[in-house]
Amino acid sequence: GKLMLNVLLSFAQFEREITGERIRDKIAASKQKGMWMGGVPPFGYDGVDRRLEINEAEAEIVRHIFQRFTMLESVTEVVKELRRDGVRTKTYTTTTGKNKVGKIMDKGFVYKMMGNQVYLGEIVHKDKVYPGQHKAIIDREVWDKARQINASNPHVRANSQRREMPAMLR
Repeated sequence: GKLMLNVLLSFAQFEREITGERIRDKIAASKQKGMWMGGVPPFGYDGVDRRLEINEAEAEIVRHIFQRFTMLESVTEVVKELRRDGVRTKTYTTTTGKNKVGKIMDKGFVYKMMGNQVYLGEIVHKDKVYPGQHKAIIDREVWDKARQINASNPHVRANSQRREMPAMLR
């Protein structure tokens, strides 16, 4: 009895591993084709029939965020503007029918947005980049400029911002 139980458990474990490999291979193949694999659609896009379609109202906000960041070189200042204007993250309905209300944008959300290559029309899978089946919201020039600014030392950027501010005691 114990031997038979162990044999059955070994087969079950083997099947579970094979199923996991097949699912991982299917996801990798789909991403190589540039397909979006589900989940919460990124801000600026809507998920329609397993594809990303541009949500024009949100896409304008995404473009504005990137443009303002390249001008101000400060995520903090961009977030202050967004909060002042009352901009919130994506409001959506899950597949189970729950409504998720957007939250007030914060620096973490903006940083994550600026690192998401979906906005270039690309899909990333395990450090490999594939052309996506969706349209880009941000052009390569703005993306590269934002990434270059973001890669610079944040303390140096902050100090340069502070020097431009008037200081009564200076």
